[in-house]
Amino acid sequence: MDQKGIDRINELARKAKTPEGLTEWEKEERAVLRRAYIDSVLGNLQSQLDNTYIVDEKGKKKKLEKKD
Repeated sequence: MDQKGIDRINELARKAKTPEGLTEWEKEERAVLRRAYIDSVLGNLQSQLDNTYIVDEKGKKKKLEKKD
């Protein structure tokens, strides 16, 4: 997610705290933006984990495996 999307999420969060609140369209927009942000964070985390290696006592690298 780019900075513009994050700024819009923050703008909607500030508006939600005001007495006027959010319109239905803004609530839907906020939900879509939040989902995009969460997907972005999870994607970045998965990428980091895919490139993580465990080094044993002998110095041998072993790729981190996903548990089922």
